[in-house]
Amino acid sequence: MATQTENVIYTAKTHTTGGRQGESYSSDGNLDIQLTPPGGNGSGTNPEQLFAAGWSACFLSAMGLTAGKHNVKLPTDTAVDAEVDLLNTDGAFSLQARLNVTIPGVDRETAQAIVDDAHQVCPYSKATRGNVDVTLNVA
Repeated sequence: MATQTENVIYTAKTHTTGGRQGESYSSDGNLDIQLTPPGGNGSGTNPEQLFAAGWSACFLSAMGLTAGKHNVKLPTDTAVDAEVDLLNTDGAFSLQARLNVTIPGVDRETAQAIVDDAHQVCPYSKATRGNVDVTLNVA
């Protein structure tokens, strides 16, 4: 798939060595982390945690965009708690995820509509659609 450079808003650039037991840093120096396998004894983070953090941040921003369609201003304590599972089924690795959303003071039906709409526009949700089983939970 070709990229249309005139539409690119931002390009993240990272350099990683050592895989799940290595290190990763960004070209701008804002990210410089040690990596540790999930459940490992190391002091680093793992790719699933990074993915969960990125997705939840992106999803919350998408909710901010879609909330306006429902005449809602998201409260500052709106939160997305992402859970990303690394699965191993007979040697085949995959992911599944749950996005647990809290929008204090917004009725459940409206909150669910905001979340459903955000799932349609969030780039992470689009990238995982059809590849990762995702459950959206509204508290």
